[in-house]
Formats: sequence, structure tokens, C-alpha cells
Amino acid sequence: MIEKIKIEWFSNVRGDILAGIVVALALIPEAIAFSIIAGVDPMVGLYASFCIAVIIAFVGGRPGMISAATGAMALLMVPLVKEHGLDYLLVATVLTGVIQVLFGIFKVAKVMKFIPRAVMIGFVNALAILIFMAQVPHFIGISNMTYVFVAVTLAFVYILPRFIKAIPAPLIAIIALTALALYANFDLRTVGDLGGITRTLPEFLIPNVPFTFETLVIVFPFSLALAIVGLLESLLTASIVDDMTDTESDKNKESRGQGIANIITGFFGGMAGCAMIGQSVINVKSGGRGRLSTLVAGLFLIFLIIVLGDLVVQIPMPVLVGIMIMVSIGTFDWSSFTYLRKAPKTDAVVMLVTVGIVVATNDLSKGVIAGVILSAIFFVAKISSLKVISKYKNNKLVFEVEGQLFFASTEDFLKSFDFSVENKNIIIDFSKARIWDDSAVGVVDKVVMKYREKDNAVTIMGLDTSSEKLLNKLAVYNNEV
Repeated sequence: MIEKIKIEWFSNVRGDILAGIVVALALIPEAIAFSIIAGVDPMVGLYASFCIAVIIAFVGGRPGMISAATGAMALLMVPLVKEHGLDYLLVATVLTGVIQVLFGIFKVAKVMKFIPRAVMIGFVNALAILIFMAQVPHFIGISNMTYVFVAVTLAFVYILPRFIKAIPAPLIAIIALTALALYANFDLRTVGDLGGITRTLPEFLIPNVPFTFETLVIVFPFSLALAIVGLLESLLTASIVDDMTDTESDKNKESRGQGIANIITGFFGGMAGCAMIGQSVINVKSGGRGRLSTLVAGLFLIFLIIVLGDLVVQIPMPVLVGIMIMVSIGTFDWSSFTYLRKAPKTDAVVMLVTVGIVVATNDLSKGVIAGVILSAIFFVAKISSLKVISKYKNNKLVFEVEGQLFFASTEDFLKSFDFSVENKNIIIDFSKARIWDDSAVGVVDKVVMKYREKDNAVTIMGLDTSSEKLLNKLAVYNNEV
């Protein structure tokens, strides 16, 4: 236990602290922007990012992953805030956390194994595109100096690491270019242009709503949607960070941790949040690996708000835009172009559909769910191919079945038999096949009964244990199997 604490908290102190500082600076404009999307005061997003980051550092299942207020969650909140106001959003946030804790207790994270690789690649690429698209309004068509600062920031983050490895390049870029912009008085948009910062700590509060069944009816649909989307994004991000750091994470613990963080956040005036792939990538690329980096990100964020609020609002947006463009470039799976050529066409289609739906709807959950459903349809179509070969052997008519017999292949199975034969010994051999469900048992029943109607003796053979058990349990015909 002590050894685990040392590894997760103190094995990379310098890297975690510096990475956490970079992440905190990048969190501010995003938290403000997501608050505006949700229709609430900027401080709701900032308080949420602070609370969630600090709490998840202790109770999360993926060290080094950053959780805070996110765009995917903010989009789901818009109707609730518009119709019922902030207090109902805070109740929904608490309920979201409760649902996520229950998901963790019941080990819902196991569903991750049902997300195919093609969907994962599509998710990552769509997220990279969304991160880039979110930056476009902050630098396209504003001023020539904006383009210059974005270009210089990108030069900083890509070139500096070759010469300076002790301090993350994004941190150097933020400090140096902010100082330059203030000194030269360049006309650039700043963080403050997105919204104001109130330099106060969050306070514990009970949402001012009637605690009735009617309130539950209002918030539950939103809470369920937030819980599912937040968990999906968090678990996918955890898998990506697992791959980037070549380490493993506890997905069920992460689910419980996200829930605990959202419950507490709701009582401190924050909106629901989840893991952020953009900030998590910044953290890892800046050298963050342990829980300390997430804790530092949250603590430094509140330090920036309370102590350096007046300075933070003067950070030029083009600098943060440049860093986020770097994140989008680093997040995008460039090998997926090769994947499109080499992978099976169905997998390529799944990946493209996932990307297309996520980018079109700006909703990660819709793209992932569509990708999983499409993968399932393609898989069912692929394995439903079934073949029945007929031959005479020792004066017996033998039908050799090859493939998987289930609801999608029953029609092909039925069409493969000639029911005109009479007074024959018929053997249906399942040595190269398997019976999966009630539909399969039903069609076997039908075949046997049709042959018996014409005085044929039918024998079923070659069944594996599970197929035999299923037939014994569900079959109507009276035949030894």
C-alpha cells in the first residue's frame, strides 16, 4: 500500500508539478467557454474544474488523468439551465455523481471491452478534430498578430523541447509570450474576453429547490445522460492515457471516483464534469504521470483565480490556442490513414461513421454508440454465413452444418434442406457448427418435424456441450441428442 502511494504520488514530483501548472493555465479558458455553452456564470465551470481535479486526484482510478468541466457535458445541460435555472443544474450534478458511483459499484466499466478498436480510433480522431475546431473562432479572421502569436507558440512547443527538457515548453510559451504581449501592448484577445473571474473560494451550499418527486422527475433524465456521457468519455480517455503511458488503470474505481467528484462539486456550486482528453494529453506530454499532477492542476487553478486573477485574464488567447492545436495534432491518430487502407472495409466504415457523427453532432456519446451498433451489425452479418452440405454415406442422407446457427442464420439454414425426400435415414451433423439461441432451436425443431412428417428417421449428432444442453432444454421434438 505504501509502495503504491509512493509510485502514484511521489515517483515523478518535478514532472507532475510542472505539468500540473501547464494544465491549470489551459483549463481556465476552456472552463469559462464551457460555462458559457451551458448558460451559467463562468465561475460555475471554474469551481467545477477546481473541485473535480482536486477530488479525482485522490479517488480516481487513473493517475495522471485530468478531469474537469467539459464541453460534452455542458451541451447536455443547456435545456435544463434554460428551463429551470442553476439550482436544478446543481441537483442534477449531485444525482449524476450518485448514478456514476452506482455504475462503479456494479462494475459497469466492463462494457469497455465491447467497444471495438475501430470505434476507439474514430473517437480519438473525432476528439482531435473537435479540439481543433473549438480553437478556430479564437484565431481565424481576428488579426494578423493573432496568427503570428499562434505560429510562434507552435514553434515554442515543438522546437524548445529539443534544447530545454527540465521545464515544459507550453509553460515557457505562456509566460514568455504573455510578458511580450503585455510589454509591447499588442492588440490581442485575452482570456478575460471570454468572461470575468470572481476572486473568491467556492462555498458549500444546498441547492434552493423543492426536494420532491417532481424535482427528481425533472433532473433524472439529465443526470442519467450526464452520467453515461461522462463515464464513457472518462473511460475512453483512461484507455488512451493507459496506452500513452504504458500503464493500467482501475476503470471501476475511476467510475466511482468520477461520481464522488461530481457529488461534492454539486454542493460547491460547480457543474458536472468528467475526464478531459485534451488536458490529459497536455499533462502526459508535459511530463505528468502521477496523481500529484492532477492535484497540482486543481490547486494551481484556484491559486490563479484567487491570487493571480487580474494577471490570468491578460493571457493572450492565441497562446492557449497554439497549445490546444498542438494537443489536437498530438491526439490525432495519423496512422489511421494507413489503417483505412489495410483494415477490413467494415472496420474502416465504422471508424469513419464514428468520426462523422461525433463531429456533426459535437456529441462523443452519439458517435461511440453509433460505432458500436454498426460494428455489432457488421459482426452479426459476418458470422451469420452458414453452409449445409448434403451427401449420402452408408445409405444415409447426411447434412453437414458449418457455421453459427442463431437468429440471423436460421433462414439460410432452413433453405438448405430438401424436404421432398421420404423414408430415409437422415443425419444432421453439427460437428462444425454451434447452436446459440432459441431461434436456432426453433428452426432445428422445424427441420426435424418436416422430415418426420414424411416418415424419415432423423438423428442429430456432433453437438458440443452447450448446444446439446440448449436443445435438451428447449427442443420440442422427441429425439435423442
